[in-house]
Amino acid sequence: MTEKTVPHVHDLLKDSPKNWGKWGPDDEVGALNYLTGVEVLQGIAEVKQGKTFTLQVRIGDPKGDPVWPGRSQARRMNIMDRGHYNCGKGPHFPGSYEYADDVMFFHLQGSTQYDALGHVWYDDQIWNGYDADTTIGSLAKASVAPIGERGVVGRGILIDMARYRGKDVLDAGETFNHLDLMSAAKAQGVTINKRDILIIRTGWIGSFYYRESEEFYKDFIEPGLTYSPELVQWFQEMEIPNIVTDTIANEVTVDPVSGVALPLHNALMRNLGITLTEIALLDPLAEDCAADNQWTFLYTAAPLKVVGGTGAPVNPIVIK
Repeated sequence: MTEKTVPHVHDLLKDSPKNWGKWGPDDEVGALNYLTGVEVLQGIAEVKQGKTFTLQVRIGDPKGDPVWPGRSQARRMNIMDRGHYNCGKGPHFPGSYEYADDVMFFHLQGSTQYDALGHVWYDDQIWNGYDADTTIGSLAKASVAPIGERGVVGRGILIDMARYRGKDVLDAGETFNHLDLMSAAKAQGVTINKRDILIIRTGWIGSFYYRESEEFYKDFIEPGLTYSPELVQWFQEMEIPNIVTDTIANEVTVDPVSGVALPLHNALMRNLGITLTEIALLDPLAEDCAADNQWTFLYTAAPLKVVGGTGAPVNPIVIK
């Protein structure tokens, strides 16, 4: 048996559509431009009950943080606390108050986070055709800062793929496509509309907190969306601005057909400008949606405005 030849991502995506130049030569937020005042009001119209949910995982959880293999865990440390005053080394202020202070070291993509559109590339060009050399030292173009400046507000829709398939969590490497998304939406009694912010639950990140770390990372391959030209065309025609998932990389880790790793990062983010949001904790929201049968809501988010950043932490807020 001959070993499978994995194509270059350039060849895999040679006929894939691009939105480069659609919003001008200087654009750095891509498909988020689809979220106009009309889409914001459509999101607000979905608020029926006043329920709120936050979607960020905790940073520095005692269980650990779910991060991409090879990235280190967050480290937080006090640089000032009661101990300094106990040993007479705390600073004195008029009125004699005392305080605590701390710092944290962690990957900007080591928590629930937004990818910058310049995060991945091929053929020496990032989103909108900017030269990949603009990433050297810092992302001079298409960093996460413009996304943070703009913010993300619109109609969100939760598609619970795990529940649709009768599982608490999808299996490692389990895939689904745009047809599966529409079938799951139909089973939930909702329709995915153009320009919806698409939130997809697999149960994967939630499972990190009740599984052993060794099991979670063993032979690491996440479940998720899988590449096809038809899927890319569907996302293009639906004008999806933002995909939010409870996985570390939004898509199945390795495309089972081509063998290419993370092809949708290039097909959807680099080429179409669709913003990717990863490591969201969706289980509490999904439980509530299943209980009250409201799967659409106002979605709001704004990653930290990290100048030159390839990504940044975010705590999205959903209002039903």
